[in-house]
Amino acid sequence: MSQYILAIDQGTSSTKTILFDEKGDAFSRASVTLETKYYGDGFVEQDPEAIYQNVIQSLTECLKEFKLKGGEIADIKACGISNQRETFIVWDEKGNPLYNAIVWQCKRSVAVCERLKEEGFEEMLRSKTGLIVDPYFSGSKLIWLYGNEPEIRDAIISGKAWFGTVDTWLLYKFTNGKVYKTDYTNASRTMFFNLETLTWDRDILQRLGFGNLNLPKVQPSSSYFGDTNFNGLLAKDIPVTAMIGDSHAAAFGEGCFDTGSAKATLGTGCSILMHAGNKLKTSEKGMVATICWSTEQEVAYALEGVIVSCGATIEWLKNELGILPAASAAEDMANAVEHNGGVYIIPAFSGLGAPYWQMKRKAEIKGLTFSSNKNHIVRAALESIPFQIMDVIDAMEADTGITLRELRVNGGITANKFVMQFLADLLQKDVLNIDFPDISALGAAYLAGLKAGVFKDIEHLRTLKKHQLTGLSSRIFYVEKDYQGWLNAVRE
Repeated sequence: MSQYILAIDQGTSSTKTILFDEKGDAFSRASVTLETKYYGDGFVEQDPEAIYQNVIQSLTECLKEFKLKGGEIADIKACGISNQRETFIVWDEKGNPLYNAIVWQCKRSVAVCERLKEEGFEEMLRSKTGLIVDPYFSGSKLIWLYGNEPEIRDAIISGKAWFGTVDTWLLYKFTNGKVYKTDYTNASRTMFFNLETLTWDRDILQRLGFGNLNLPKVQPSSSYFGDTNFNGLLAKDIPVTAMIGDSHAAAFGEGCFDTGSAKATLGTGCSILMHAGNKLKTSEKGMVATICWSTEQEVAYALEGVIVSCGATIEWLKNELGILPAASAAEDMANAVEHNGGVYIIPAFSGLGAPYWQMKRKAEIKGLTFSSNKNHIVRAALESIPFQIMDVIDAMEADTGITLRELRVNGGITANKFVMQFLADLLQKDVLNIDFPDISALGAAYLAGLKAGVFKDIEHLRTLKKHQLTGLSSRIFYVEKDYQGWLNAVRE
């Protein structure tokens, strides 16, 4: 008899629901798009009720396909949830949202962050939470709401405001308000969570004026969170046995089980998470310290580097300069020249992220001569992706003293063989692609299955999906001079 794990991946643009079997294979799936509201000066919001209904619709469609393919509902053993991380909701004692969900992309709290830095909060927050002071994280935007929305300020002061990231909101809704919990990874993205004690930091909360704010119970990503029938979609309750932020779920789904393993999600931008061991390591090199993943037996810490522009640079060449007829043509154009010809693109279209954090910097093309042609520019754009990843990996290794074992990759850019081979040559490490599009859902399923007993242990997980791994090994290939040229260009 087969056993199945239900995985919900609630992302920024859609909710994906997948039912995985005990081999880690996807049996049925559904995806439903989610509306996001962009307005004002970088304001980004979503309707909390729409997020919940979006999940219910995705669940409904996935279960329908499951039954059509002969699946038995009784064989679904547990549920795991992965979610867009820093997005949060504030609601009252009756479960009514007091405001729209503030999405991680929202920039409304830029001035708040500048004020926190001026007031000397930056070092305290970095040392306790592992985070930099940036609008990316939830806390600064809650401060903005407190200062600009009287209803929320009054609710916080009177102890009648409940705060939660999307995982907490969904669990609260799934259990009709009976369960109020989150996991270490989501808590670690709020600016309120102490990475060393693995608890909410009361000192930070008091200093920010949030001493009376209701916060969820925090526990390991793979643990028992509560039971639900998804408000009647199932005849009987099943346990929710995993909750985890989507990038962390991707690291676990990629198989980053050991110190020194890392994953890079290469899309519009790039998120790199490196397993840094079972002891907290803070960064002096522009990385964010965070929780990688956790079970009831083990807490794995991580360093994270966020690169702002990867695939976005290729889209700019195609859409704005018209150099590329299609993004897929970039590989052939890069290979049409043997070298970049001394041309480098610094892709600071929205500033430079880790490890530089020069958010006011502008993009540049350097080294152009009359010998340069469009192929050199395209090659320089593609090379900027591995160069930026190398910058982050170097910083992580310097911070931790840990040598990267291998890099596991996912995302749309992994289809570009030029970028993948150049990355392997530059890192002098194996670059492995699991070749599975829904890696965050897989990670959530793995963690849920561990707690539910569908998977015995992490050693069991190592045996799954290996047949899908494809990789590129480094060659003896002269790229050190190219990288030095990049460093000279980016540091000018």
